[in-house]
Amino acid sequence: MISVDNLAVEFSGTTLFSDVNFVINPTDKIALMGKNGAGKSTMMKIVAGAQKATRGHVRTPKEAVIAYLPQHLLTEDDCTVFEEAAKAFKQVFEMRDEMDALNKELETRTDYESDSYMKIIEKVSDLGEKFYALEEVNYDAEVEKALKGLGFKQEDFTRQTKEFSGGWRMRIELAKILLQKPDLILLDEPTNHIDIESVIWLEDFLVNKANAVMVISHDRAFIDNITNRTIEVTMGRIYDYKANYTHYLQLREERRSHQIKAYQEQQKFIADNKAFIERFKGTYSKTNQVSSRERMLEKLQIIEIDEVDNSALKLRFPPSPRSGDYPVTVKDVAKSYGETVVFKDANMSIARGEKVCFVGRNGEGKSTMIKAVLNEIEVEGTCQLGHNVKVGYFAQNQASLLDPKLTIFQTVDEVAEGDVRTQIKNILGRFMFSGDDLEKKVSVLSGGEKTRLAMVKLLLEPVNLLILDEPTNHLDLKSKDVLKEALLEFDGTLILVSHDRDFLQGLSQKVFEFKNKRVIEHFETIDAFLERNRIQSIEDINLM
Repeated sequence: MISVDNLAVEFSGTTLFSDVNFVINPTDKIALMGKNGAGKSTMMKIVAGAQKATRGHVRTPKEAVIAYLPQHLLTEDDCTVFEEAAKAFKQVFEMRDEMDALNKELETRTDYESDSYMKIIEKVSDLGEKFYALEEVNYDAEVEKALKGLGFKQEDFTRQTKEFSGGWRMRIELAKILLQKPDLILLDEPTNHIDIESVIWLEDFLVNKANAVMVISHDRAFIDNITNRTIEVTMGRIYDYKANYTHYLQLREERRSHQIKAYQEQQKFIADNKAFIERFKGTYSKTNQVSSRERMLEKLQIIEIDEVDNSALKLRFPPSPRSGDYPVTVKDVAKSYGETVVFKDANMSIARGEKVCFVGRNGEGKSTMIKAVLNEIEVEGTCQLGHNVKVGYFAQNQASLLDPKLTIFQTVDEVAEGDVRTQIKNILGRFMFSGDDLEKKVSVLSGGEKTRLAMVKLLLEPVNLLILDEPTNHLDLKSKDVLKEALLEFDGTLILVSHDRDFLQGLSQKVFEFKNKRVIEHFETIDAFLERNRIQSIEDINLM
């Protein structure tokens, strides 16, 4: 049991939160929720021991293992994937190496009666007791299972970590965490950049094999599936619900309704008493009553109503100009890099107004196919855009391509043309950028703000083929809902790549699955595809 006692954090005289108390039990699966800036990541860092609180303590049992996956991380670049993952057992290996070294020293020494000799024997005995008490484990096999479960192939094990993208590095770090078998796992946005199969694998692990878990996530399906408790950070304090995210939303709305009712009753009570005081202030016979009511009002604690984040993305795509019947046609397409085949014999026809999803593990060719469709890379076969197709493309790394030296306004002004230049401030306002925000440099923006800014460019000109590659990374739940509504209303053709199941549901009538160097067309909704494949996917990749 881990205890958080009277935690408080203050920055430059401003209180982020104070008097926070809660207990993490051995089987708790906690969603840490709250609007951006409420202090969720700060609180998680304090529980992890990565940051100090202004006041208060986190008390953990002596032998407890806490593993923490931050939102932004860097693995080392001087080792292979397998070596980096094996660092999960670093303490065990260090213990074993120290025992070996001490035993060798005992073999060479002859001062059997000396104090130093006896101290070495005691140390070897202590280490041996701890080491041999550990469960016998085939460490190499465990590392292999974890890496494969998170999508790595056998041939990846000997590759340098520096060869991998940030998303794959995050998986290496996640493998290290899972291998430690910690008492508490702390995860800050763990599903960013990992594919649906790996998210399902992670869910299954956290629900069935992990001990306590605390997670910050904007993936509604993920947190609903793994959590049994929600701690909300709001207005400098917390509310603790024994419920998953969806149930918590209902309970929070009920709580706020009660607060509003109590606040209104209190305001009426205050108004009535103030009216009494004003009426009888100079009346001798009422002096005691007036004084009593004045004192009571001075001591009265005003009921606060929980803040609601009313800032919301206002997003509507411009009407699409009419395209030809088939905006995208792919015929017998193959792509290889050297001897590595990404896919071959790929065929697809996407009709005007159709909404389709590309799904599959990372590295199976989804983004490569998008580049082929856009004629950004050379391929064998034919990739053809139809008559009068105007493309709006949001790349997976679109947010990171923004110039960090420019301001928000300059970023849009630089690419806007014609009449739309007079509407820049209005457009940015719809994306929750207004006033002084417009002069902020891109370099100081959060991941979510950069994603929203990158998305502004999609609205500068009407398009009839929208291609979105992981558009929801770093977007909060409310912004994702607004984007989804806009895509449902979009009257053009949509190609969507996303690992977020809740976001995907209801958004496509056809699925192209990228698997084993093939592109398989499924004439079903993404909902039906995910439901049909969920159990099979868990069986395929649940290796631990």
